[in-house]
Amino acid sequence: MINESALLESKSLRDSVLERTDVLDRVKALSLLPDGMHVTTAMVAAYFEVGLTAITSLIHDHREELKASGYRVLTGSELTSFKELSGIQSRTRSLALFSRRAVLNVAMLLRDSEVARQVRVYLLDMEYLARTQPVDNSVHSDAVSLDDRIDQRITLILGKTVVPMFNALIETSGEHRRELIALRTGVQRIERSLRRHSIRLQRLEGPRCDWSNTEVMASVDAMSGREFEQYVAELLRLDGCTDVVVRGGCGDRGVDIIGRTADGRRVAVQCKRFAPGLSITSSDVQKFVGAAKVLHVSEVALFVATCPFTREALKVATAGGVTAVHRRMVAEWSAGEPLKVLE
Repeated sequence: MINESALLESKSLRDSVLERTDVLDRVKALSLLPDGMHVTTAMVAAYFEVGLTAITSLIHDHREELKASGYRVLTGSELTSFKELSGIQSRTRSLALFSRRAVLNVAMLLRDSEVARQVRVYLLDMEYLARTQPVDNSVHSDAVSLDDRIDQRITLILGKTVVPMFNALIETSGEHRRELIALRTGVQRIERSLRRHSIRLQRLEGPRCDWSNTEVMASVDAMSGREFEQYVAELLRLDGCTDVVVRGGCGDRGVDIIGRTADGRRVAVQCKRFAPGLSITSSDVQKFVGAAKVLHVSEVALFVATCPFTREALKVATAGGVTAVHRRMVAEWSAGEPLKVLE
């Protein structure tokens, strides 16, 4: 498989995957302007968790490439019209806008951003799977795949166009505000249902893992701590979680991974890749309860470990609202069994 760093060097490779903008939301939610199509320079910087200087410097070095993928600067009457249509309140004489394709282009050029690196890794993983997975020519398979693509397209339209439109209307409407909020809630409910349906189809159509639990865990045991965090993040995405970001390391505030479930609940995850003979203790869980529930205000807290939990640790987890995902559950989750608490 191609290393993610290749995207930094090859424009032709970047051009070949520029349409896969859905990868952005699989790594982290991209907030859009009320028009549901564009973001500002500041919003791009916030998405990639870098300073404005990093983005403006990138624009300076790669302006023509970014313009070809949808970057533009509005001025004069064009800017005035855009402000009126989008509801933006700004006195600036110019406004730089990025399309989703342009944001993806930035991800393939930005070196000093962990979020950008995750986008590149995920992008090439998807491209590799698309090119190597066997083609099923059966009529039934084609029909299911077509239905799934339609569902995904509808979900994208609802989430990126219809919901932002409701947001803009709600902000400017007084008389019908309550009715608009109710309509937006209904649209979001449909969007979540379609997303869950799409995930179920992917699991049904996807290849089943033929490894035994012992073989699966042997592979997991061979991972480094960082690799295990990335592995758990991917399992979360397979269960429909969005905005999944690996934060492990210094400054993680006691939580290795954050994200949201398919229905929008905040998720906080602690990962421990310990030897099978060790155990997670009550003090380990107590620290995580404080970090997950107080610092991160999570609604779903997962303590994922490659070893057992002590009896007292399980009691603390239950009392603190933490789901203890022990070694056997990790094996079952890896084999395609969805984690119930995420549904």
